[in-house]
Amino acid sequence: MSQVVPSRTGTRILKVGNDELGKFRQGGSAHQERLGTWEVSATDSSSVRVLREAAEYLRTKDIPVGFPTETVYGLGADATRSAAVKGIYTAKGRPSDNPLIVHVSDLDMLRVLLTPHHSANGTTNGHSDPIPEIYKPLISRFWPGPLTILLPNPEHSLLAPEVTAGLQTFGARMPSSPLALTLIKLAGAPLAAPSANASTRPSATTASDVLEDMKGRIDLVLDGGPCQVGVESTVVDGLCSPPVVLRPGGVSMAEIRSCPGWDKVEKAYKDQSELGKAAPRAPGMKYKHYSPKARVVLYEATYAAGKNGISEDDVDYITQTSQQAKEAGSAPTTIGIIRTRSWKTAAGLRTGQLESREVVEAPEPDTEVEAQEAQLLGPKLDEPLGKLLDLSIGVDARSAAKGLFSALRELDRRKADVIFVEGIPDNDDIAAAVMNRLRKAASEIRS
Repeated sequence: MSQVVPSRTGTRILKVGNDELGKFRQGGSAHQERLGTWEVSATDSSSVRVLREAAEYLRTKDIPVGFPTETVYGLGADATRSAAVKGIYTAKGRPSDNPLIVHVSDLDMLRVLLTPHHSANGTTNGHSDPIPEIYKPLISRFWPGPLTILLPNPEHSLLAPEVTAGLQTFGARMPSSPLALTLIKLAGAPLAAPSANASTRPSATTASDVLEDMKGRIDLVLDGGPCQVGVESTVVDGLCSPPVVLRPGGVSMAEIRSCPGWDKVEKAYKDQSELGKAAPRAPGMKYKHYSPKARVVLYEATYAAGKNGISEDDVDYITQTSQQAKEAGSAPTTIGIIRTRSWKTAAGLRTGQLESREVVEAPEPDTEVEAQEAQLLGPKLDEPLGKLLDLSIGVDARSAAKGLFSALRELDRRKADVIFVEGIPDNDDIAAAVMNRLRKAASEIRS
């Protein structure tokens, strides 16, 4: 059941239910038949009607629309219209040299972008399929899904120049969310869609996160529930040799290496562009991202002094600054803790009795993030110094990915002054994506 939920901010939230929205046509395309054409459900359900309204808005307005994908919520606009794409940069406060990912509903739409004179049977003026062969194994295995591929932007491109930020390539992905696929199909155009958060803020994984950052900046948010992956897509470049991963995300390096032609893929997301010395080759490479308002202190998994919790030096710092704030009559210090594999509740800090608060909205019931709260105590156990907010986001990498942005935002809402985060081992799994985001969010890193 879908309904319009009025917002006091002037930004409407349109809830979209679990009705059947569409499916891929079987046997419809000469190439990659499974993903050739996305067909919208013929049933005129309330959810389809809501998506038709949003699609009409995307076709006619220059203000982006918030919508869910399986990774994070996106801020979508017609990728073929400059005025619409500029609306994304304005709403986010995003630097104009940071390129945008293009979301397509099916391979038919992708081929049209690669060759504007594309014909319906998968060939162009007698030439072969314009999708580079190197990407065929990845498309077959990971699309629709959390993988973005870097493609050559053709001469006389249909894409607005603002999408590529002056690059000769563009990133494209096909989301697995039926809501996203149906919205794109109904809009009749690819959607440029970065994450639906204000620039530098943690990505949005729920409609309420989008509203928190975008209220008054956009008119519509489609609420399809929490996202399933929790971090953005993996970005790969197969146009160079060897191929590289430009951004870690929902598809792991090990999974990519298992595909033909990708066994020698290398990491390239710590190159000079990430350090701000060159133009970014893909979204999310150059600027500080994912940051809450609080100061974030990240403990790398290799940091010996933080193996079992907050280090003695940081405990002394917390105690000293909290005492100074108390003596100065300032607001009590609030310390946030985000735990993963090894830290126990409170991470070694002295506290009063911990009390469970409401559960943080999370992608799935089995990955709910429960917040606990207690008085922060000084060296004398009866001396209250402030407040402790404790969140656990799970012991495995995928749980951490799903809960990461929700946890950062929740501690911001509860006005944490400093957030200490227990990092996880940075291997070839989705852990690489989690740590990549945390390093970009961190004010300080302990290693």
